Amino acid sequence: MSAVTSIRVHATAGSRVRLVGRLFAAWVATLAFVLPIYIALSSAFRTTAQTTANPLGLPIPFTFDNIIGAFQRSDNLVTLGLLNSILVTGCTLVIVIPLSSALSFWIYGRGPRLKTFLLGVFALGLMIPPQITLIPLVQMLQFFGLQNTYPGLILSDVGGGYLAFAVFVYVGFLRGVPTEILEAARVDGASELRIWATIVFPLVRPATATVGIFIGLWTWNDFLNPLIILGPLQGQTITTGIYISLGQIATNYGQLFGVMFIAAIVPVVGYLLTQRQFISGLLAGSSK
Repeated sequence: MSAVTSIRVHATAGSRVRLVGRLFAAWVATLAFVLPIYIALSSAFRTTAQTTANPLGLPIPFTFDNIIGAFQRSDNLVTLGLLNSILVTGCTLVIVIPLSSALSFWIYGRGPRLKTFLLGVFALGLMIPPQITLIPLVQMLQFFGLQNTYPGLILSDVGGGYLAFAVFVYVGFLRGVPTEILEAARVDGASELRIWATIVFPLVRPATATVGIFIGLWTWNDFLNPLIILGPLQGQTITTGIYISLGQIATNYGQLFGVMFIAAIVPVVGYLLTQRQFISGLLAGSSK
């Protein structure tokens, strides 16, 4: 009995050690994610001297000077960057959402072999890193006279894997659309375009929210494409504006964190406005 009791004690001690180790690893992982966000948020409302003296300090006294100073820059970096980012993100979503939804509806109605082949082609857009195709993309934009232009940047975002991602999302959601509804509409004489516009597109609204949030966030946070395709002489998005805010000799860290806060608040607000559709889209997609 004593040997059995000893084994149980050692097993209990070992489980406690593993539990403590897991809790410690969880706290370390949580701090690794939360700490940079805390530093960025708190530094946006502190002076540069406070940030450099104690990066982990609280924003006391609380100040909006960094936010105000970012908007009052003489080069209008933040104002133009926000407008350019809103323009590029909005135009990308306006093109990708209806195009991918209609294309997915067409693909879903094809035969199994053709559907598999087409989805395989679109899968290449997700598997190939966009950095590999950046130079050929720039050369193609130069050939068509779209390099250093906003249409060139928007078209590169549309074809840079975002369309492929949206097609896969919509095709997955279309599996849950009852085929009886589509067949009844065809019997009534409705065209494929009308079926998509009046039946399919409203039914896949959760998928639209999912596509809109993901692609909108990716486009808003994109740094490489605006830097290479648009170029600093043609204007900046808010992400390239953050890069330009880094001074070559000295950096105003307070204003830099203020610009970062302004760049981050827009997608957060967009998510909060569409979170119900986004969550229902994820739940519906997980059940397919």
